[in-house]
Amino acid sequence: MTTGTDLLTRNVQLLKSRVNRYGVYGLVISLSAILVASAMVSLQLTDAISLRGMVLAHQDNFALRLLDLLPFAFTIWGQYTGTVMAYHASAMILEQTDDLRAETTAWKKKSHHDATHDPLTSLPNRAKFYDIVQQAIHSCSREERAFAILFADLDGFREINEAFGPQNGDLILKQVAARLQGLIPETDPMARMGGDEFAILLQDVPSENVPTEVACRIHKALEAPFDMNRTRIEISASIGIALFPAHGADADSLVQRAEAAMSAAKRTHEGYAVFSEKFALDNPRRLMLMTELRRAIDQDKLELYFQPKIDLRAGVVTAVEALMRWNHPEHGRISPQEFVPLAERTRLIRPLTVWALNSGIRQLAQWHAAGLQLGMSVNISMRDIEDPEFAPALLQSIAAQRLEPGWLTLEITEGSLMSDTARTLDILKRLNAMQLRLSIDDFGTGYSSLAYLSQLPVHEVKIDKAFVLGMMANRNDRLIVDATIGLGHNLHLEVVAEGVETAEVMAELQHQGCDLAQGYFISPPLPNSEFVSWVRASRWRPAMAVDVMA
Repeated sequence: MTTGTDLLTRNVQLLKSRVNRYGVYGLVISLSAILVASAMVSLQLTDAISLRGMVLAHQDNFALRLLDLLPFAFTIWGQYTGTVMAYHASAMILEQTDDLRAETTAWKKKSHHDATHDPLTSLPNRAKFYDIVQQAIHSCSREERAFAILFADLDGFREINEAFGPQNGDLILKQVAARLQGLIPETDPMARMGGDEFAILLQDVPSENVPTEVACRIHKALEAPFDMNRTRIEISASIGIALFPAHGADADSLVQRAEAAMSAAKRTHEGYAVFSEKFALDNPRRLMLMTELRRAIDQDKLELYFQPKIDLRAGVVTAVEALMRWNHPEHGRISPQEFVPLAERTRLIRPLTVWALNSGIRQLAQWHAAGLQLGMSVNISMRDIEDPEFAPALLQSIAAQRLEPGWLTLEITEGSLMSDTARTLDILKRLNAMQLRLSIDDFGTGYSSLAYLSQLPVHEVKIDKAFVLGMMANRNDRLIVDATIGLGHNLHLEVVAEGVETAEVMAELQHQGCDLAQGYFISPPLPNSEFVSWVRASRWRPAMAVDVMA
């Protein structure tokens, strides 16, 4: 292993050799000058340039004898200067190394903080809160103490975002966080779980009365209106409470049950609720799915299906959307609408997304090797891209398959882009700089402002299928589709319509100038073998796909 001393020695030798090289150049020049001068004096003395004449010149000419000393002077100068400069440079290297080490340490600390804290409020994030809960479980189990989790969700916050814009919504979230922090001791951790959700861990809870009293104090603190650009906004919250060890023995169960209690409080408009089994009638199935999903990911039991996207101008398939499928050995096909939200509420979303991306990238590389040059889009969540390890790991996976990043499109729902707008914009810019394509999924349902949308470094928008499905029967849906196509093109974005189920809808989309279409009229999502067969037989087959092998 190379040590700091070895590295320093090599640097010194390198610098010395560079300076000594110029000393050699000086030596050559001085010898050349001696030869030229000797020849000129020889010519003057003997009318010819000869060795004898040059020797006589040096015997009779004192100036030439002094000139003979010049090569030795250059040699000594080169050695001395090389040594001095090398060690001066080495001192600078040591100083710069110390500076670099300090910067690296500071960067690591910042990176760790960014990975575990919410950038908007500086509170711990969901992943960090799970770790805090797990640590509390270990300590409280040893000491036979109880604690409580309060899970708070702001009521009507989506309407505030819709009416005032996401930037103003962020201002409200900061003020809410500040008020909540002022209510609880510093020893009781608080986290922002995402969106308008906050969680508090109350330590040393002797009875159920303690967290309910804190919930009442939270409601009281939120009664005063919030200031938002000279507008006063009133906000309330629904709070769910789960107790350890009464309601769970692990972090996942406790947080999920606090969320279930919060949902019950929101339905009943009672402000807060303590977890009860009646709030989780489907709990056994959810617990089973959570355990089985973790095993399915680890054992590669999930499947990717592929739904083609058709270029409406060229009339050929140019890309696919990769969609996850889970065929459970006992419960049959489990819908992504069931297991993906479950993963998002737990810590399974990251390994689930990694599985989908790695599997999709491998399949894409196989298609390219066989001559089928298609792009691929994969759905991801904001929780994925907020992970600082996400992008480097993704690029490494792409590079391992020798693919260009531009063949992969990351689809993110419009609604998820509306939280933490400044942070989201920064993340998307970094992904765009890595040459990854970005797409806004379910466009038209997230209430994004046009000003914010124009700043996003995305490449395409996907019109929500609800509008596409209804566009032939509902005039408003058709107007929304037409307006979205126009907006996308004005922003220099590709526009994709999903949910195309009839030839009539496809023809209308072509007439309106939509770029790409996908839906059951073209093809349902298919496993790889069936998809390749579909490509080879399809009227939308690209010319390059003729020789694709299954």
